[in-house]
Amino acid sequence: MEKSALQIARGAYQPKLPKALQGAVKVKEGAPTQSVDNQNEIKELFPNTYGMPVVEFVPSEELNKKRINVGVILSGGQAPGGHNVITGLFDQLKKLNPENRLFGFILGPGGLVDHNYKELTKEVIDEYRNTGGFDMIGSGRTKLEEVEQFEKGLEIIRELDIKAIVIIGGDDSNTNACVLAEYYASKNYGVQVIGCPKTIDGDLKNTQIETSFGFDTATKTYSELIGNIERDCNSARKYWHFIKVMGRSASHIALECALQCQPNVCLISEEVESKDLTLNQIVENLCGVIAKRAADGNNFGTVIVPEGLIEFIPAIGRLIQELNDLLAAHGAEYKDLDKAAQREYIMAHLSAENAATFATLPEGVATQLSLDRDPHGNVQVSLIETEKLLSDMCEAKLAQWKEEGKYIGHFAALHHFFGYEGRCATPSNFDADYCYALGASAVQLIANGKTGYMAIVKNTTAPADEWIAGGVPITMMMNMERRNGKMKPVIRKALVELDGAPFKAFAAVRDEWAVNTSYVYPGPIQYWGPTEVCDKPTMTLALEQNR
Repeated sequence: MEKSALQIARGAYQPKLPKALQGAVKVKEGAPTQSVDNQNEIKELFPNTYGMPVVEFVPSEELNKKRINVGVILSGGQAPGGHNVITGLFDQLKKLNPENRLFGFILGPGGLVDHNYKELTKEVIDEYRNTGGFDMIGSGRTKLEEVEQFEKGLEIIRELDIKAIVIIGGDDSNTNACVLAEYYASKNYGVQVIGCPKTIDGDLKNTQIETSFGFDTATKTYSELIGNIERDCNSARKYWHFIKVMGRSASHIALECALQCQPNVCLISEEVESKDLTLNQIVENLCGVIAKRAADGNNFGTVIVPEGLIEFIPAIGRLIQELNDLLAAHGAEYKDLDKAAQREYIMAHLSAENAATFATLPEGVATQLSLDRDPHGNVQVSLIETEKLLSDMCEAKLAQWKEEGKYIGHFAALHHFFGYEGRCATPSNFDADYCYALGASAVQLIANGKTGYMAIVKNTTAPADEWIAGGVPITMMMNMERRNGKMKPVIRKALVELDGAPFKAFAAVRDEWAVNTSYVYPGPIQYWGPTEVCDKPTMTLALEQNR
């Protein structure tokens, strides 16, 4: 593999580990746990993996030399640091016993079912240390839900003498990990399953998981790009830049980028939902900022838009929910119709309130809401050009205001969507260290006989050797939610908390940012230099932990 000078230098970086994982390890168990909601239903579905304690690793006198082979799966969308979870797994396995082996299943959970794998030897591992991407073994979105899949996977698990599977993924992938752990436990197969918290969206966090890996690197990557746009914006002084960023289910990325870059406007989906704002009200508010800046001679600005905004507008959210159920139940008879017939079909089958909302949407948005669902049965909101929709509506509203004498400026818009640009970036020092520690924690959970757990690392705003490593039962994070028209057990997503420190810090200064040009230019991720620059966590994490 050809490598750049940066890759070669970066490959030599040795990630830092919490003190408890640096030598021999033992487990300290906490009290029994329960799920965040729907306790009876979750307990009934997961009788073998429910109620287990949170565990913490502490130094031990004696090294556990357990002989274990492990399989690893990358599941779902890419996030910076995935390779370091695998290198952490490998190094910790070899530390326990040099004969331990690590197998990677190719292209996600489907690799387990299809028996598509490769052994991850030192030669393979060393090629990928501290690199971005998931290309070591690839990822996929196959959902592990069926007994037939579990049994088919067991065949290769037995053949390779694998004792445990580590699934590196987001909330849905870790829900599947929990289902798999429960099944193998119920059958006494002796196969452990451990999860690792991955998603750049930042919505896999709770009292035990301080942050999902990849969020730090992705937001720093997007913030560099947004800062560059702001500097260009402030140089040319003639465009409004509408910048959509990843975050279908939560606005954590948008909020973090706003805290780093100080744009004129950042929309937060959760606030839109809380205030029951309509699309027109959002546009009115935006136009108010544009007009005020124009009155000061500033016909330019930046607006950050979270990817999932459209779903959080309550009227549209209700429409989408009914559409999801409708297409889940009648997708087969709907999908072969032409566009006009599809629209008629939808209008005929929706409730009166939702049909009225659907009828008022711009044709492009209505069409995109009617398209095929993603693997989880949800609208593919990343295909909806929300940033273009908002700027088009602002343009129309400002033209009307101009006629009425309410607006004296000139409006020209440019559009950006930052998604894939951040998913495979070379991990920051924080993500490189955090992921390596997660991999090491996963091995220690396996060595200590745990299954149905997610590896965790806490106290992450402190220096890395003060981090606290351990594991949390996945059932502790679960509740029941409607998916594809049915109630299913899933890990509860973490939304932006409007009474949380990060949002409050943003809300306290956004009115000033709206009027003034207060841009901050974060620049690229730094890998070498002062620790306060290179090892700095996200502003979200620092505010949440009052650091």
